[in-house]
Amino acid sequence: MRHRLLVPGAAALGLLLAVPASAASFTPGAPGAGDSYYPESGNGGYDVSHYDLRLKYQPKTDLLEGTATLLARTTQDLSRFNLDFGLKVSEVRVDGRKATFAASGAHELEITPAAPLERGKQISVVVRYAGKPSEVKIDGYTAWARTPDGGVAAQEPESAVWWYPSNDHPTDKATYDISVSVPDGTQAISNGVLASQSSKLGWTRYNWRSDKPQATYLTTLAIGKFDVTTGTTEGGVPVINAVSKDLGANEGAARASIARTAEVTEWLESVYGRYPFNAVGGYVPNVPAGFALETQTRPFYGKKAFDRGANVSVVVHELAHQWYGDSVSLKGWKDIWINEGFAAYAQWLWSEKEGEGTAQELADYVFDQHPADDPFWTVKPGDPGPDHQFDGAVYDRGAVALQALRNKLGDKVFFGLLTSWPREHAYGNASVADFVAFAEKKSGKPLAGFFDTWLFQQSKPSAGAARQALGARGTAPAPRPASWPMIAATHAVHQG
Repeated sequence: MRHRLLVPGAAALGLLLAVPASAASFTPGAPGAGDSYYPESGNGGYDVSHYDLRLKYQPKTDLLEGTATLLARTTQDLSRFNLDFGLKVSEVRVDGRKATFAASGAHELEITPAAPLERGKQISVVVRYAGKPSEVKIDGYTAWARTPDGGVAAQEPESAVWWYPSNDHPTDKATYDISVSVPDGTQAISNGVLASQSSKLGWTRYNWRSDKPQATYLTTLAIGKFDVTTGTTEGGVPVINAVSKDLGANEGAARASIARTAEVTEWLESVYGRYPFNAVGGYVPNVPAGFALETQTRPFYGKKAFDRGANVSVVVHELAHQWYGDSVSLKGWKDIWINEGFAAYAQWLWSEKEGEGTAQELADYVFDQHPADDPFWTVKPGDPGPDHQFDGAVYDRGAVALQALRNKLGDKVFFGLLTSWPREHAYGNASVADFVAFAEKKSGKPLAGFFDTWLFQQSKPSAGAARQALGARGTAPAPRPASWPMIAATHAVHQG
């Protein structure tokens, strides 16, 4: 993140001179988390454990007022630290004492506490703020979308900076309490379970709770007028779905698709293991968006996802992310295959279950669809680069790699991997290299060369490698599986 040195005024200088000499060891936290794709994302010097957000939003004016309380632990002796935020701040307190603060760069909030913070200290940070999120442009865009009856925050790789201050990188996950006051007749949808709801003087407050670690970009807020349906899975997980009351011709397809949420979740438990969170569901706001996003416990679906009718495949994809991407999150954005390859492969397994084409048939079709000189093969799913992070090859070539791994290891070992990985890495972060090592350990086979071929080489695997990994193949192009048009329709959704 962008960072500039602040020159202290006279009062601040006096404070600095009053600090004991031992404070010389105290230094500012890094203005970035060190991500190789987005070096300005996140910050250093502390880890957040919990966010308590108390918000008020007026849909007519797009005015968002908030008080955010962050609970964190310092990881170094800190003289100053940064939060990522774009709205106007009126006050900051650290451990109850007023702190000085300044905005810098694209979305940096630099905070200097009244006294330096020792390493390992539990701290509280309170930030009061207000502004119109849709008017805040960072790198030329806003992740806050206004709707006819409210607003929505859902974007990847970042969206938090438009509505709450945070350490905005997936490696710093935390639990959340999100309390939102909106005019009566309007609803606020967020992650987790609705802990309580109350009305007073024309305003209704919704209190949402996510009690498992959650990455900042997976935190969502939707304000508007929705039809909300509730239920439970067979395992007792609460299901909360919300569909805008103004989706036009897409309304029926959207409702029919996310109505399958409980069914899909139960099936995914048979593939990836026990569902990892306190609720599940999805929401479709009146946003003319062409993407879907795996916001934790409550995926976002842009209404364009249903332009061609119901699409259960995209629901499978976003719910599969609850295991691969949400519970087990990437260490760096270069590890996007950990998210997208497995979610795409879940769609292939769903196709197999539904009798619309096996995962093998889909892998053969994808392999044959792209000749050796197709740029498809120049994208490395294991490290695609920031410009190709959401390229179709990350999804399709990434899923082909998993089918090849399935053939190499056999179903028993392969499906054991699919369940043991999210179980043993639950609520943490992992890299592609971590998965390779994990697969080698669980299978007892050397796999580095295999993964290099399928995830890191910028060329189409040879016919010999394909036969070895994908099985016997004829010379005729593989036929198109019945499920492919629906799976392909989700590609445009994921690529925005």
